[in-house]
Amino acid sequence: MNLYLGLDFGTSGARAVVIDSNFQVKAQTQYVWENTQQNKLPHVWQTALFNLISHIPQEMRGEIRAIAIDGTSATVLLCNSYGEPVTEALLYNDSRGVAMMDKLKSIAPSNHPVISATSSFAKLLWLIENISLSNQTYYFLHQADWLGFLLHRKLGVSDYNNVLKLGYDVGDLSYPDWLTDFVNSEVGGNILLPEVVTPGAIVGNVTPEVVNSLGLSPECVVCGGTTDSIAAFIASGANTPGEAVTSLGSTLVLKLLSRTRVDDAKYGIYSHRLGDLWLVGGASNTGGAVLRHFFTDAELSSLSSQIDPNTESGLDYYPLLQKGDRFPINDPELLPRLAPRPENSVKFIHGLLEGIAKIELRGYELLQALSAATLTNVYTAGGGAKNPIFTAIRGRYLQVPITKAVYTDAAYGSAVLASRQFIAQ
Repeated sequence: MNLYLGLDFGTSGARAVVIDSNFQVKAQTQYVWENTQQNKLPHVWQTALFNLISHIPQEMRGEIRAIAIDGTSATVLLCNSYGEPVTEALLYNDSRGVAMMDKLKSIAPSNHPVISATSSFAKLLWLIENISLSNQTYYFLHQADWLGFLLHRKLGVSDYNNVLKLGYDVGDLSYPDWLTDFVNSEVGGNILLPEVVTPGAIVGNVTPEVVNSLGLSPECVVCGGTTDSIAAFIASGANTPGEAVTSLGSTLVLKLLSRTRVDDAKYGIYSHRLGDLWLVGGASNTGGAVLRHFFTDAELSSLSSQIDPNTESGLDYYPLLQKGDRFPINDPELLPRLAPRPENSVKFIHGLLEGIAKIELRGYELLQALSAATLTNVYTAGGGAKNPIFTAIRGRYLQVPITKAVYTDAAYGSAVLASRQFIAQ
């Protein structure tokens, strides 16, 4: 029996899901981050990777045919030629690239998806300007790229979902001249951009060392990965233009399936390739992280159950933890709006949930206007999908059916991705 392993590295932890050839879940494990100091993160990721696999039942590990890994979009690090990190990891929401915006705009074409303070390319510019580099070869990698390397040891391989925010042209399937010319002239070519494969394409077999330490089959292959939001979309089963997936995790990520590619940096909108179709979307810094800043999960569940979702809160919030958003308003200086705060916690949560729902509505209105795809149905993934009151509030604003996806786990989507070279879908 062939099994397929998907690994999801998110903002609060990592998960593994094993599926069979009928796409049924056979095993799952999880790992919560123990240390979130940025200079320690690669070590934490590595520990999580091997911990997750080792906790899959031994009899299943030997049956795993393929592995795919997803990571948070635009989470990057610089490595030496041995694959060892030489910088701290810059996370998806790290906005220090705001200092590079003028330079970024002078290099990239206008309205390009990389024109964002948190894009992979903005982070690359920041690293070039702020890190002392010796005259050796460095590899610029995304989180999923580096984790895949730990299993197959082929350094410098990425997928066309992860490199979108680096500037890779997912239409032509190549790096544009403006990007390669800059890297070659700015750093003499000693920072290497990843080789790019199709998500799910076979990169290589797991190494003998991994086989021996984890009990995997020597025939097990590692496939090109993807980002966490794309994996969540794949997990949902959405496959028709007009269908969308909202990922309600620490952040709010929207993806609308369309026949038309749309990239508009003014609004933080970009398109991921999904076979012959396009996932048009954007990611906001609002979401579960804001809610958890004020309330525990238990408090959120208890207090939100007291809300009448059919009434207005009367509050006008734009819930952020710090200034700056990426979509539907792409403005690193955008200030949070969380006042006035009522003494009644139920009303405060009501306002927060409505604020997030309004951002979701504004996002889908933009995506529809620019992609010519009419929103027909929204699948919901992430922790926010579990809250029925939140779902009802969102439904009041979106005015389309909102369905909790049968599978909401990005790790499940990565497992499906791992199976694509072996199962006709």
